[in-house]
Amino acid sequence: MRTPRADAARNRDQLLAVATRVFASADTEPSMRAIAREAGVGIATLYRHFPTRESLVDAIYRDQVVRLTTGAHELLGEMPPAAAMRRWMDLFGDWIATKNGMLDTLLVMIESGEIAHAQTRTELLTAITTILDAGRAVKDLRTDITAEDIAASLIGIFTVAPRPEHEAKASRLLNLLMDGLRPAARPT
Repeated sequence: MRTPRADAARNRDQLLAVATRVFASADTEPSMRAIAREAGVGIATLYRHFPTRESLVDAIYRDQVVRLTTGAHELLGEMPPAAAMRRWMDLFGDWIATKNGMLDTLLVMIESGEIAHAQTRTELLTAITTILDAGRAVKDLRTDITAEDIAASLIGIFTVAPRPEHEAKASRLLNLLMDGLRPAARPT
């Protein structure tokens, strides 16, 4: 398999970024033509990189999961664990928001087995655990919280305060969750 030319790789990355943004801001699934128009390319260019809607949704979904899983390690390299956890929660919210405009296609792909939902869940729980373990080691995060607890809390928050229309409410709820993840101060 040939490596794509640099300009072709840039075009693909640009299309992926624009499509992610379009899907995140859409109430219903946008047309491929609308995505191409937003990206400033012809429909043929979009189809050359992503021959089907499913291939585009798959690429976005996988890109977002990679960003979440690698993001855990990157954030820990840049900030203390509690701050990394809070920032990771924002990344998770972005991922959830992106799925809004591609939900119908995504559900069909999960149902057909094209996307392995269980594998994604495992990868995301591992990312959360990575941050939790780092936080526990420096006593920055509670020891009795599991990755599943955090994942369930995040799903709940973004269900009642979907982004981007409820950004402030989601942020407030995420801050409350973070307060609950910090160890209680010991009386002196």
